[in-house]
Amino acid sequence: MPGILETIEDSPFLEGPAQKSANAASKLVPHGPVKDLLTGKWLGHPVHPMLTDTAMAFWTSALTLDLFGRRFERSAQTLTGLGIVSAIPTAAAGLADWVDTIGAERKVGLVHAAGNVAALAAFCGSYAARRRGDSTKGKLLTLIGATFMSGSGYIGGHLAYRIGSGVDRTAFDSLPDEWTPVLAESDLKEDTPVLARAGEVDVLVYRGSKGLCAIANKCSHRGGPLNEGIVNRDRNSVVCPWHDSEFNLCTGEVVHGPASAPQPQFKTRVNNGKIEVRTARGA
Repeated sequence: MPGILETIEDSPFLEGPAQKSANAASKLVPHGPVKDLLTGKWLGHPVHPMLTDTAMAFWTSALTLDLFGRRFERSAQTLTGLGIVSAIPTAAAGLADWVDTIGAERKVGLVHAAGNVAALAAFCGSYAARRRGDSTKGKLLTLIGATFMSGSGYIGGHLAYRIGSGVDRTAFDSLPDEWTPVLAESDLKEDTPVLARAGEVDVLVYRGSKGLCAIANKCSHRGGPLNEGIVNRDRNSVVCPWHDSEFNLCTGEVVHGPASAPQPQFKTRVNNGKIEVRTARGA
């Protein structure tokens, strides 16, 4: 299986379909409150993985009840229908995450989505057959749907744990625990963010209406350079140039997605003409 996934990652034939599909999907989930809801700004991490458990639980339960004969056919039908209903927001959340991917992540995500669509189609067919009283066909289609679901789930695991889709890009950064000089105070102009270095991480230093602030420069969403983004002085925020995630320049909180994880925030001070920072975690 790993060899198949590597083939998908390297496949030039999927680049065109993946790009066209992403362009179309981006029109369905444009930036705004709905996308913030679907990508997990309110939750602090992507919503899609959590929702997948619901649909999979309903469908797995239906498959399990099928093993006990006619006694539980009505219950299996109900569970199949509930799985179909719960798959709708699950798919929407996955789509909102996927539109901002690139390269191998986008191609593997396309195959993952195709597997999910095949599974959903099979379960819809199963529900329709059960409604008509054709339990044999319904059970067969449930088994087919579960097979697609399992294969797609495997690919989803590869996306999350091998490619790192949806992972906070700042999670493993080593932030300085001690006060670390990063910039001469005279080099920082008002309302002009400056890129600096604190130990092993890039820091965005900013002085505005809220005072002297510093956050990690690498966007938590996909690693974009925030110092190349646009500053919104009214909101005291910066917009990532890659996917338009917006962060508060002082707290690192997500103002607008697709990012769901906040930027690491630093404490700041001026010491002997130097701006110094240290991590705000645990402080």
